[in-house]
Amino acid sequence: MSARTATPESAFPTARERSAAYALRPLGPLGPGQGGAFALSAIERAELVKRGLPARAVQEMSAAMGVPREQLMRAVGLARSTVERKLAARGRLSESESEKLVGLSRLIGQVDAMVRESGAAPAGFDAARWFAAWMAEPVAALGGLRPQQLLDTADGREALATLLLQMRSGVYA
Repeated sequence: MSARTATPESAFPTARERSAAYALRPLGPLGPGQGGAFALSAIERAELVKRGLPARAVQEMSAAMGVPREQLMRAVGLARSTVERKLAARGRLSESESEKLVGLSRLIGQVDAMVRESGAAPAGFDAARWFAAWMAEPVAALGGLRPQQLLDTADGREALATLLLQMRSGVYA
């Protein structure tokens, strides 16, 4: 049997060095309403959520989706008075509020990526507006629920992400 040789601790990256490898990219031109969160790694999304999105992200998301702000806030489970107060103060959303918008942005980005990868993206396809229309209609694969009824919880958004993947592969839609 061979003896194990000790590896110097300096051979392994420190936690600080590892976290530097995940430096956050801003959402840039792919803001929340354009599915920018889909392009981020899980660690980048977690950091974004922990920092809190600017409250104006709610306005940007509703504009990108073409839905009234109140409808969007109801769908994702945000308190209207709280968001309005944070908008007026140019504040940031809480971790919980940010997580809901980042999750929605991730779903919109998933739709955009699916359509573009299929090679059948119609000219001018707008994933945010498609998602807004889709979320308002009952879906048989969800037992007749509207997707917007599932947007307010992490498990609900995960169920929608899974359904979108199934739609892409034609397994069940």
